[in-house]
Amino acid sequence: MRLRSLLFVPGDRPDRFVKAAASGADALILDLEDSVVPARKAEARAAVAAYLNGERTLPLFVRVNPLDSGLIDDDLTATLSGSPDGLMLPKAEGAVSIAALAAKAPGVPILPVATETPAAMFQLGSYAQAAGHLAGLTWGAEDLPAAIGASTAREADGSYTAPYQLARSLTLFGAHAAGVPAIETVYPDFRDEAGLAAYAARGRRDGFAGMMAIHPAQVQVINAAFTPSDEELAHARRVVALFAADPDAGALQLDGRMVDAPHLKAARRLLASV
Repeated sequence: MRLRSLLFVPGDRPDRFVKAAASGADALILDLEDSVVPARKAEARAAVAAYLNGERTLPLFVRVNPLDSGLIDDDLTATLSGSPDGLMLPKAEGAVSIAALAAKAPGVPILPVATETPAAMFQLGSYAQAAGHLAGLTWGAEDLPAAIGASTAREADGSYTAPYQLARSLTLFGAHAAGVPAIETVYPDFRDEAGLAAYAARGRRDGFAGMMAIHPAQVQVINAAFTPSDEELAHARRVVALFAADPDAGALQLDGRMVDAPHLKAARRLLASV
């Protein structure tokens, strides 16, 4: 499942489902959690269930409510019969949370939001224990500051403060330790195309495989950022071919530069991503 872009859609807004599916996103996240007020949860579950049981043109994830919310069992009862392609689990706290959800929804890939509570921060290395249940690993910088009484997660220029840089980094490494895609968090200003492009480019540079979106207008920018260019692919093929021609070499020269095992690994990873 290719996950360059995952677009959120409120579960109680079925009028937006078709437009979202036509946005070019690699997957939709049909939300039953934060974007749906308590009084509309039942309505949202019914709308999401109906959409899951219709004709499907792309993978559909469902963001359920947290394990301790008292709402998740109703979410699953309503939606599992529609065979969602994945479940997004908010406020996940490591492999124990994944095991608990996997027991309720056997065989359904799980995408945890892994940094929304203080306790979650100490469990980011544990996801490797539950790798077989994961569709990826993602993070967020909204719930965590609220949980610890921080006034904001960002500096005046919009960059993350040190605690949330740490959350991002540990999510990235936790995903790679588990061997699953690291998914970058949302960029909240959907009108700022240049800012989004720069943010998504940094995410790919740092090792994220894709990114979440909150508006259809963000999807094409995100897809472009996480799609290797023709030049990158050509270079990767040359690296692979170079080592295939001399498999016993530890290091070789390409265009006047040394390439070795890490370059070969990166080239293979890039080619496998398309």
